[in-house]
Amino acid sequence: MRGRLWRKSNPALDEATRAGLVHDLMAARRAVGAALRSHDETAERSARAAVDAAKHALGERGPVWWDDGAPDYNRHMAHNTPYAAWFAALS
Repeated sequence: MRGRLWRKSNPALDEATRAGLVHDLMAARRAVGAALRSHDETAERSARAAVDAAKHALGERGPVWWDDGAPDYNRHMAHNTPYAAWFAALS
């Protein structure tokens, strides 16, 4: 997204678990929006914590879920990583 690499969800999660976590993530994101619209800072902090928890559970944040020793380039700009040529070819 906009040149930034993002880690995908852990493919080892079974479909039911993944679907439940995605549901939780979407509910938390809606809660962030509602908190922002109502200017409720306490609710916003709580909702953002719920987003973070769901993303950790999905494997999109936190410790890496792969075990091949490959580095984690999550949130890095693609042009600053070994994937630069691949990313440039997408355009």
